[in-house]
Amino acid sequence: MKIIKADKIRDVISDLCIQANLNLRKDALDALKRAYSNEKGLRAKRILKAIIDNAVYAKSKKIAICQDTGFPCVFIELGQNVRIIGDFKASINKGVELGYKKGFLRNSIIKDPLLRGKSGSLPAVTHVDIVPGNRLKITVLPKGFGCENKSQLKMFNPTAGWDEIKKFIIDSIKIAGPNACPPYVIGVGIGGTADYACLLAKKALLRKITGKLANRLTGKLFKLEQGLLNDINRLNIGPMGLGGKTTCLAVNIETYPTHIAGLPVAVNISCHALRSAVKKI
Repeated sequence: MKIIKADKIRDVISDLCIQANLNLRKDALDALKRAYSNEKGLRAKRILKAIIDNAVYAKSKKIAICQDTGFPCVFIELGQNVRIIGDFKASINKGVELGYKKGFLRNSIIKDPLLRGKSGSLPAVTHVDIVPGNRLKITVLPKGFGCENKSQLKMFNPTAGWDEIKKFIIDSIKIAGPNACPPYVIGVGIGGTADYACLLAKKALLRKITGKLANRLTGKLFKLEQGLLNDINRLNIGPMGLGGKTTCLAVNIETYPTHIAGLPVAVNISCHALRSAVKKI
């Protein structure tokens, strides 16, 4: 049995909030650089260069990549042989609060979604999975709301074919258009229940962008991802919606068993600033 103090979790999450908001993920930055090399349009290339330069500057100057520092989503993989001493949930929320203060990150969270009002406390949206082992894996994903607002969920009939599902996903990108700051990374969740499909779609954004067909559990899923990527990039929405080859950097699909009477499909879009940071304890 491994013992981890809640204060340790608080401090790790505080650091991860800063790291995620200041340092663009290497795989996302590499994907943007590949897109820049492949882009033919001069305007699109200039925009991609500005996005890349912004990420480099943010890291060097220790400032936020984007002024929308997002809603902090925390994903926990909790080893079943780990014992936490202290208030686990409070340590997560306190870590987020401290990290945003220490990193001079904007607090955009309001206490009451209906009454609105001023920003208040800064709680995380936390998802916990129990896994084998004696380690704790923490991932922080600050989710900007320009792209979060473009999330889509559709409860298909179980008889729906891939062509119907593909149309729904591509139509979701058309609806987002320029408003979620392309080029995008698209997370797709298929299966489970309505809420779990949405969670799968968000978890899909945590997967690394490889830029090639490799390391997928099933070749069929990987081909579907690549086909969607190609179709989305033919939309000519382009970087920041001003046209070009690069509307999307990657499509990641996650699936889960579902009920015989249903077929939930969720789409979660990330803007070009795909920010997350991870640490194992």
